[in-house]
Amino acid sequence: MPDLTKISTYDYDLDESLIAQYPLADRSSSRLMVIDRRDQSIRHQQFTDIVQYFNRGDVLVLNTSKVFPARLFGKKGNGNPIEVLLMYEIRPYRWKCMVGGRLQGRQTVDFGDGFMGEVSAPDPDGFREIEFPSSSDFWSLIYQKGHVPLPPYIKRDDENKDHNTYQTVYASETGSIAAPTAGFHFTEEILTQLRSQGIEICEVVLHIGPGTFKPVKVDRITDHKMHAEYCTIRDPSAVLINRAKNEGRRIIAVGTTSVRTLESFATPEGIVPGSMWTELFIYPGKQFRIVDALITNFHLPRSTLLMLVSAYAGYDLIMRAYRKAVEERYRFFSYGDAMLII
Repeated sequence: MPDLTKISTYDYDLDESLIAQYPLADRSSSRLMVIDRRDQSIRHQQFTDIVQYFNRGDVLVLNTSKVFPARLFGKKGNGNPIEVLLMYEIRPYRWKCMVGGRLQGRQTVDFGDGFMGEVSAPDPDGFREIEFPSSSDFWSLIYQKGHVPLPPYIKRDDENKDHNTYQTVYASETGSIAAPTAGFHFTEEILTQLRSQGIEICEVVLHIGPGTFKPVKVDRITDHKMHAEYCTIRDPSAVLINRAKNEGRRIIAVGTTSVRTLESFATPEGIVPGSMWTELFIYPGKQFRIVDALITNFHLPRSTLLMLVSAYAGYDLIMRAYRKAVEERYRFFSYGDAMLII
């Protein structure tokens, strides 16, 4: 049995040609790998087949966080280019951010057309704050000047169509700098079909930050510290989930972000609604209180997301599934294919 606390245990070989650089023209036309934890089976299907795996009364949990164009390209006072990645809002017009490029101390960055921001010196973690002038058209400027923050394994510049494709069809609450990509495969038609089958759908929110791409740099994963992300479960969703659990109905989470949100709010009495910053790190050995099935994508080697799905389905089964996905040439990562773990 491999040592499940060692980061090297979560490595696997991946041909770079399998990393999806663009989405498919039809969201729902991706492939679907179905992993059954009971009989350890692996099946290959299309995402549209997912409806056959739902039972009447199941609750589907969606993370409705919406990606915004958080990458800003500007110039320093000396005219040299600089990149600012907005992370989250501290208060109106003041944001925690990351800066790409050399920036000494506190400086003003010009993003063009009079849109400017004052960037602070870095904190001990290397993050900074940026303050923009108060303006009623702040968000219109962000959408005008900003770029979609595609993940680093997508080796191209963002394009206009990414504003729609790097977003779920149900995204509603602005705040993420990375998308909850497991939801990419859902269309309005599939969601409508599920509702017609008696599936209840509820919403949670987790605004995804840079921790999604933060590499694990320690040898022992138990020494890794997750970057905090802000999440919310409101009363109607908590009531629906608790009632379903009490009645023995399944909770099916769409994406690892929905899992982390649900498990962060879980108590022995059920889900307690509210908002919090969660640093929950789920890896093999951790117990799940709420989630009964999981829809997810294929994740990076050595990533905390791979550790989460290994905790959920079992390390051996997940690694066998990933080897099979490489062999069958599934498409990997954000714009890639899907997995259903039941």
